[in-house]
Amino acid sequence: MTRHLPWRLDDAPDAPFPPAETALRDPDGLLALGGDLSPVRLLNAYAGGIFPWFSEGQPLLWWSPDPRMVFRTDGVHLSSRFRRSLRQSTWALRADTCFEQVIDACAASPRPGQDGTWITRDMRDAYVDLHRLGFAHSVEVFDGDALVGGIYGVAIGRMFFGESMFSAASGGSKVALAGLAHRLASWGWPLIDAQVENDHLLRMGAEHWPRQRFLALVREQVQQPAAAGDWVDLFGTLSAAEIADPDRS
Repeated sequence: MTRHLPWRLDDAPDAPFPPAETALRDPDGLLALGGDLSPVRLLNAYAGGIFPWFSEGQPLLWWSPDPRMVFRTDGVHLSSRFRRSLRQSTWALRADTCFEQVIDACAASPRPGQDGTWITRDMRDAYVDLHRLGFAHSVEVFDGDALVGGIYGVAIGRMFFGESMFSAASGGSKVALAGLAHRLASWGWPLIDAQVENDHLLRMGAEHWPRQRFLALVREQVQQPAAAGDWVDLFGTLSAAEIADPDRS
């Protein structure tokens, strides 16, 4: 099937998306426009390898790029120097204790080459709704009571779709990502979706996967048993030292 314009979604929240394989080549991955950010629509999108990404004043745009940027949960790379610093760190990681604070910090973080944020008020509210339903999660890095880094995203089955991360202290986002990957690997979750290419993510071990390979794994993993709900107790507390030497934890 070949299309020259993005698909316009029906108004019904449960209306199907077009196949992700039909996304445009230019711009890479643009699949559809319109619709809304209701929980049903968002969960259907992620389960199909699709995510929303648009700026204030644009229509709601849906994407499935090819290739896809991903992390294997056992493949996040931290430099030897950074690991040495973490062995002496007092930072601690928890999950879902301050989701709204994490997404607000992500929205406020400046991004190279970007003017403003794609985390609009409507986008923020939509992910807060998903969090309350047990499908969106945050991993937070604390120095005492201070939040120094974090990451949030969407979990369906045993698949995690990363959305954004931030640092309020040097290395905060790296630790959040590494801690998330460490816990997911211990639960048997194989992959974190990182969406689109980013030099920082490549340095941390992100890989390019052809869209077909990515979609095949997503369709398998979203069907795996994993109950929705908060991760406060499931994640527990993870020390920075455990991130530095994951084989010892």
